[in-house]
Amino acid sequence: MSQLPSETMQGYAAPSVRQFSVFLENRVGRLLDLLRHFDEASHVHVVGLNVIDSSDHAVIRMIPDNAAEARKMLKDLGIAFSEVDVLVVVIDESHSLADLCLYLLGAELNISFIYSLIKQSAIGDSVIAVAVDDLTLAGQLLVKKGFNLLGEADLTV
Repeated sequence: MSQLPSETMQGYAAPSVRQFSVFLENRVGRLLDLLRHFDEASHVHVVGLNVIDSSDHAVIRMIPDNAAEARKMLKDLGIAFSEVDVLVVVIDESHSLADLCLYLLGAELNISFIYSLIKQSAIGDSVIAVAVDDLTLAGQLLVKKGFNLLGEADLTV
């Protein structure tokens, strides 16, 4: 039996953020209505957004800068949603998207989806959300390879 890496034995958890998948009927103006609620709120903002469209509904993947407040707002509005943790990774000159994919492939980790965030890192680099089937292993690997992972506190507007 192989021994776990010391980081795993110590309960290492990769910095991650909460992504909300919001389910809306596919009608003109529904996305605008949703985003206006976030614009009008002073305590929660959308920093990542991806729209998956179909004929009768849309799934809006969104990353807020305050998951607890986003959850409360969506519940208060009566909007159906689900939640999942994702890694938020800085992509820069020395840590490319191709490198990220190569390292995850080498560890046999499946990428469910990737999309860019609206917010850039503090120094202007690109920031992406990535969903993988093992956040802890992916986080350990990417940190070991020198990638910068962000948590919710790093996303404040």
